[in-house]
Amino acid sequence: MAEKIKLDTEFITLGQFLKLADVIQTGGMAKWFLGEHEVFINGEQDQRRGRKLRAGDHVKIPGFGEFTITE
Repeated sequence: MAEKIKLDTEFITLGQFLKLADVIQTGGMAKWFLGEHEVFINGEQDQRRGRKLRAGDHVKIPGFGEFTITE
């Protein structure tokens, strides 16, 4: 089952999301993490740190888990 990540803003960037979901320790690790790991957003692979995630988006990171963005 996907873990729910609650937003208190309209959107969050993929880099911010990785830190919020405790996948990485610091925001500075986002670029490295995205270069080393596959990330799927709503079924499509996306490695852009600035990709905007909104409520309803589904993020899957093989080996780390699945997450659903909620409001």
